[in-house]
Amino acid sequence: MITESIISLLLLLIQVPATALLLSRLLKGPRRHPPLQPQQPTPDILGSVSVVVPTLNEALRISPLLAGLSRQSYEVREVIVVDSRSQDGTPDLVKATQQKDPRFRVMNDDPLPPGWVGRPWALHNGFLFSSPDSEWFLGMDADIQPHPGLVASLVKTAQTEGYDLVSLSPQFILKYPGECWLQPALLMTLLYRFDPAGIHTEQPERVMANGQCFLCRRSVLAAVDGYSTAKGSFCDDVTLARNIAAAGFKVGFLDGAKVFKVRMYEGAKETWKEWGRSLDLKDASNRAQIWGDLWLLSSVQGLPILILLGFLPLLPLLPLPPLLPLRLLLGLNIFLLVIRFALLLAIAPSYDRKNAEGGWLFWLSPLADPLAVLRIFLSALRKPKEWRGRKY
Repeated sequence: MITESIISLLLLLIQVPATALLLSRLLKGPRRHPPLQPQQPTPDILGSVSVVVPTLNEALRISPLLAGLSRQSYEVREVIVVDSRSQDGTPDLVKATQQKDPRFRVMNDDPLPPGWVGRPWALHNGFLFSSPDSEWFLGMDADIQPHPGLVASLVKTAQTEGYDLVSLSPQFILKYPGECWLQPALLMTLLYRFDPAGIHTEQPERVMANGQCFLCRRSVLAAVDGYSTAKGSFCDDVTLARNIAAAGFKVGFLDGAKVFKVRMYEGAKETWKEWGRSLDLKDASNRAQIWGDLWLLSSVQGLPILILLGFLPLLPLLPLPPLLPLRLLLGLNIFLLVIRFALLLAIAPSYDRKNAEGGWLFWLSPLADPLAVLRIFLSALRKPKEWRGRKY
């Protein structure tokens, strides 16, 4: 009985401060910028955007992006696909689109120089190759599906809110049971660590960004020498956004679930391997941030399920009522689990599960939280050696 009380007190010392920090972030949610809606362009943004898409063997995924970009209006001056010598016919798909829409063109980037990761290198080359007459640079990934009116909405929001850089969170397309269970738990590791999408973050080191849809003033990108300050980062979007925020520019991260979708990875295994590898954001964070985030995630996301599963079976064996520390511990973790299930309602619009097998497993994703936190730990302790087919 004394042992249970000591363990309960130690866990409370770990979890209570983390819970207070989590609540301070979640309570900002009602003040967040509403999700972006598709908008029609106006003449003042004519030809103001250069879109750059890095590709490496994306033939199986890029067609929805090409079709979606073709449906964007006259605000898009050009679409530059920077291909890293794909072997699967990706450039041919772009050239076929170019026959119908002359705004599209494809270029090959130079061989990867030492110290660079492939994605920022391709985007940097696209930036240097893009038209200097465009006011905005828009980096997009090959796996996204833009809705008509996405680019106009993005530019108009940036102008209205005074952003120099703004990126969007997507609506994720789920298809298979494993990812329906695991992916929301991995996403929750981001929601717990950072302010909600749509809240302006004043601290540059806590800025969040998503390179899948990443709009930046061309003049600002030129001022920081393109992607060179994020050249070796496996989370180049967050690294670059934080560098730009630290330089005094206004950076925003907003909800884009109503203006574009993304099909990131095929199944739970690929989601675990590929997305989990960059979610720690260690290339954009100092050591204190990394360990602070790991403490937070362990305390409020990884432990609640384990504590409840571990202590509840012991209750019949303990004197009733249980000692105060144990009661407080169980109450706190039930509270954290209630918050976690409530957040499923909040993030449900960020998922397209219409055609998913086992889509109901989304509602059981809190049971995957210990695995998600373990994945962040594993990623934080290792440097990637392979990314999107490249070895480093």
